[in-house]
Amino acid sequence: MTDATAQHPFESDKLREECGIVGIYGQHSASALAALGLHALQHRGQEAAGIVSTDGENFFVERHPGKVAEVFGQDNLGARDEPSRTKRGGGGVVESLKGRLAIGHVRYSTTGGSEIRNIQPLFADLAAGSTAIAHNGNITNALQLRDELVREGAIFHSTSDTECIIHLMAMRGQGDMVSRLIDALRQVEGAYSLVVLTRTKLIGVRDPLGLRPLVLGSLNGGYVFASETCALDVLGATFIRDVEPGEVVVISSEGVQSKRPFLPMKPRFCIFEYVYFSRPDSMFGGVHVYEARKRIGWELSRVAPVEADFVCPVPDSGVAAALGYAEASGIAFQYGLIRSHYVQRTFIQPSQDIRNLSVKLKFNANRHLLKGKRVVLVDDSLVRGTTSRQIIEMVRDAGATEVHMRIASPPTTNSCFYGVDTPDKKDLLANRKNVAEMQEFIRADSLAFVPIDGLYRAVGQAGRNNEAPQYCDACFTGEYPTRLTDQAERDAGLGKRQLSLLVAS
Repeated sequence: MTDATAQHPFESDKLREECGIVGIYGQHSASALAALGLHALQHRGQEAAGIVSTDGENFFVERHPGKVAEVFGQDNLGARDEPSRTKRGGGGVVESLKGRLAIGHVRYSTTGGSEIRNIQPLFADLAAGSTAIAHNGNITNALQLRDELVREGAIFHSTSDTECIIHLMAMRGQGDMVSRLIDALRQVEGAYSLVVLTRTKLIGVRDPLGLRPLVLGSLNGGYVFASETCALDVLGATFIRDVEPGEVVVISSEGVQSKRPFLPMKPRFCIFEYVYFSRPDSMFGGVHVYEARKRIGWELSRVAPVEADFVCPVPDSGVAAALGYAEASGIAFQYGLIRSHYVQRTFIQPSQDIRNLSVKLKFNANRHLLKGKRVVLVDDSLVRGTTSRQIIEMVRDAGATEVHMRIASPPTTNSCFYGVDTPDKKDLLANRKNVAEMQEFIRADSLAFVPIDGLYRAVGQAGRNNEAPQYCDACFTGEYPTRLTDQAERDAGLGKRQLSLLVAS
């Protein structure tokens, strides 16, 4: 088992989204457009990237560890003499990722590592034809399905939960590729947004609860699927709409078809997309992420006012909420912390002394501003608390007389099982300590979180409907909207394998 957080000291105190997906239909150089879309989604996954394209006969596959710019560029979208570049349907190495259809994927690896076999999109030849799949989310009954499929004769080539979908399509599905996909997804629990490629079709799917995002756009007579609207903006595509929860959108030469094969459910979109995961220039369900984050800051100012000289964000994720707090409180906004954007997540040092400098490598205190001042620090979340503690110490060392911490989300008390790399519940500070104890741990003069109702108001609701929550907020409330089959098995001590054998997508 690999401890991902131990490998990445700069990001160990943040929740991490694990995937971004994009699909292109009916465009020359579809793979180049897919790469540009992945650039816009780089924040959703920075350890590996992949693209699969088709010209209607052959499939072309590129999947490598690294950021998008390292994997795909003007040069290496062309010839690249590596074994991961393959041509399906004729054999041999190809010169480029050809075709007018393409799908792409960026991801973080967790316990399974970032070796090529786990990098998406995944490709397979089935009886109904060839297909490639890219997945954002996490299948919560993947271990159970995997065990059943292996007993039926399936041979898995990765540790990814996504591969279960391919085997279900191959072994239990009936009819054409779309029908097989629907049959497979009826057996799946958890969260998934998918883009699926066949020789002639591009398919986009969201799970019935709509836990993970997916949007549809148009571009020069063709179409684009993407995890966020910011990718559409980068491509110059026009936003059409969100793919709806439980919807299967099939794009082919016959146009755009919408299928709704699953029983309707009350949507439970991940509310943390508004807090942290998504780029601030994206929009979901008619809610602009940047404006929602500013309104969170307003809510924080209302419920947790404090006398201070200025409001300072923990950049970059705390900026919009800090602006909202400053506007609502009338306190000046200042950049008291400066972030370096050139610290690589894969920078690993064996020395613990060097590890302890990780926050100073990422942030530097603006001493000229901080000396002798009372400061409100605003961050998006408090996970383990170790980074917040180091940042507060840094601000005090720079001369601040008071440091008040404001968090733009409720206390994170539970792990996520829907595609977010979350520490074990026992490692979450809010699971072990109350607010006063957390304040003491991070050594702040005061600490406050936006309440759950305030978070709901910020995203356009009157408050949280406790009988039927409008979003998935399980990381704050522990109320999971689906069964957690594999986790329940692990908690019960059943089975010989650990849940950590599977890689969330």
